[in-house]
Amino acid sequence: MKQEQSKHKILILGVSGYLGNAIYKELSPYFRVYGTYFTPKREWEQNKQFFHYNVEEDDIYELLEVTKPSIIISALRGNFHAQTIAHAHISEYALQHQSKIIFLSSANAFDAYSKYPSYETDKTLSHSIYGHFKIKIENMLLRLPKRQVAILRMPMVFGTNCPRIQEMRQLISEKEAVEIFPNLIMNVTLDKKVTQQIHYIINRNKHGVFHLGSTDLVHHDEFIKDILAIISDGAVSLKHVFTTNEDRYLAVLPKYNVLPKHLQITSQKVLQELEK
Repeated sequence: MKQEQSKHKILILGVSGYLGNAIYKELSPYFRVYGTYFTPKREWEQNKQFFHYNVEEDDIYELLEVTKPSIIISALRGNFHAQTIAHAHISEYALQHQSKIIFLSSANAFDAYSKYPSYETDKTLSHSIYGHFKIKIENMLLRLPKRQVAILRMPMVFGTNCPRIQEMRQLISEKEAVEIFPNLIMNVTLDKKVTQQIHYIINRNKHGVFHLGSTDLVHHDEFIKDILAIISDGAVSLKHVFTTNEDRYLAVLPKYNVLPKHLQITSQKVLQELEK
């Protein structure tokens, strides 16, 4: 199996980020995987497969020419304008070399809608700068040949040591309040599940738009309280943030491009994983 898969050369943009690194750990036993990092760190610098890359200063095209990836996974962060230019260059490269682009997008591509959860074929619309940026990149990639693009829209991603939980732990230790949004209805996912889903999409050569959220919906305040009960022993002070008086949806539900059962997830499974 390893042999059969190893024909792909994969470049992960943003391998030093939380999700980028989780994806690297999932894929590196099976493929030749390269990655880009921004913040210098001994383990990144010593890894011959990793390249230092500053999205605001470096030309991504040079890196693409060196690594010659058949699949480019974009988990980039940083300046939105610089990222837009980088993705334009990635698109050009992919078109010339028939490479595939897997883009990590966000539920924020729908944050202008509040009455319903969002499905893969729904029209994107955002009021936030972040959501607007994600839509811009999505639209750019969707102009490429269909088979060369997979857009993965993510809800909030959790995992044992994910930044969100680390931040909660820090707030608890500093006796600060943890923010909860009582009127926000969302779905969630687990870092491990996302990396398995990406592995499957690569193996089966899937393309199109995928919603990688849990198959069920949760209220933000209730879900965060459940997490706090897992990670802390005592009472935690909470700051209720009301952005609206009515329930507001920010959820990316899978409906038309559904992955196999073993790759689906529920919010309960996320909590169970965090309890381990």
